[in-house]
Amino acid sequence: MELIFLVFAYLFFINTVGMVLMYRDKKRAVKGEWRIKEKTLFNIALLGGSVGIFLGGKRFRHKTHHKSFKYGIPVIITFQIALFIFAIYFFQNNPL
Repeated sequence: MELIFLVFAYLFFINTVGMVLMYRDKKRAVKGEWRIKEKTLFNIALLGGSVGIFLGGKRFRHKTHHKSFKYGIPVIITFQIALFIFAIYFFQNNPL
């Protein structure tokens, strides 16, 4: 049960980070300031923050027309959901 709590706490944290980064990058874009690299945003998505990046993009109307974000982030989300389902199935049948 502790492992499940840690996984969900991590996912909450990394998705919050993703959403905050999208917000900050949008504000910087509007002001014409230094921007957060797209590579950084994708790395956060790959580390589990893909839903936060996706929701942040939709909420703040940021990078929604970039093909890499329009298609790439949903692909990452799909892969991560599949991986999560596989992990649940695997650990139910093969407990640690």
